[in-house]
Amino acid sequence: MTHPFLDLAPLSAEHFASVEDRVARLMDTAQDVVIMQGEALLPLEGAIRAAAGPGTVALNVITGPYGQTFGDWLRDCGATVHDLAVPFHTAVTAGQIREAFAAHPDIDFVSLVHAEAATGNTNPVAEIGAVVREHGALFYLDAVASIAAEPVLPDAWGVDLCVIGAQKAMGGPAGVSAVSVSARAWERMAANPQAPRHSYLSLLDWKQRWIDGGRTALLHAPAQLEMLALEACVERIESEGLDALTARHASAAAATRAGALALGGGLAPYVHEARDAAPVATTLRAPRGTDARDLVARALAVDPVLPLVAGGGALATEMIRVNHYGPQATRGVVQSSLAALGGALAESGAEVDLEGARKAVAAAWI
Repeated sequence: MTHPFLDLAPLSAEHFASVEDRVARLMDTAQDVVIMQGEALLPLEGAIRAAAGPGTVALNVITGPYGQTFGDWLRDCGATVHDLAVPFHTAVTAGQIREAFAAHPDIDFVSLVHAEAATGNTNPVAEIGAVVREHGALFYLDAVASIAAEPVLPDAWGVDLCVIGAQKAMGGPAGVSAVSVSARAWERMAANPQAPRHSYLSLLDWKQRWIDGGRTALLHAPAQLEMLALEACVERIESEGLDALTARHASAAAATRAGALALGGGLAPYVHEARDAAPVATTLRAPRGTDARDLVARALAVDPVLPLVAGGGALATEMIRVNHYGPQATRGVVQSSLAALGGALAESGAEVDLEGARKAVAAAWI
């Protein structure tokens, strides 16, 4: 008995390389792009461990939980780490990056999350990249949540290591991910005696055995189904158009924010300024005296497929996240999510304006 997910011909090196090329075009980069055979945490950690070591002086920007994780990895590599933490309801500024360089002129590595889906903020990478270039530091960027929701331009922004994943705004698989690597990032890795080699984490293995060999022989059997899913995902993006896809995410974010404000009931945007809010997901602060987890549970009882989730960790009781990304970045999903939250709030005794929210969503959708 055959099955469409089984009995497939092996994925050739040529086919694998063609998917990498399409991902590179999606990122508008001439840098090497390596598709790694695992969720995005694989290249996120692999890139840090390849490029950082005991001599590294890192500026680690914390605008959410992933920034905290990167600092832990950097310290584990033996790097000297200067954390720049800003409140999760805002974004870091290029001015703050410049001040950090002035205070620590020996910084030679900067780690930053573009969009923090967990907290709903996004950072001005183009402006920050200009400051990082002035000081000659290596620039590492987590663009997992931002790719396809907003522009991601590693070459134009001077990003040396840019990691993406397909499972959010791209609407693709979680089992494969990618990283673009600049020439000077490869040089930094090659000069780092602690960089992983002969390891699943190793980017240098891909450089030496895949890229330098002309991409003719894969390191190991590829994750075939995930690679085919990634290819289909990129095809869908190419068909819709990347500009149209990012515009759709921008509309979803603007409409969710406007609808939440019009809904009332004490619900409010978690990220204070709209300019700092990520297009991939909108975070909302639960009304005082209510538990975000209870509100989300009540909303999902009405429609279990809505992209609603309570915040993680310390934010679990106060934050609601509307994950309007990929196929969920539609006006219908935004309307349904706010209607379900409005119903949950009304059950709690709050006064809400469902019609006002509906009209606000419609008016805000570009």
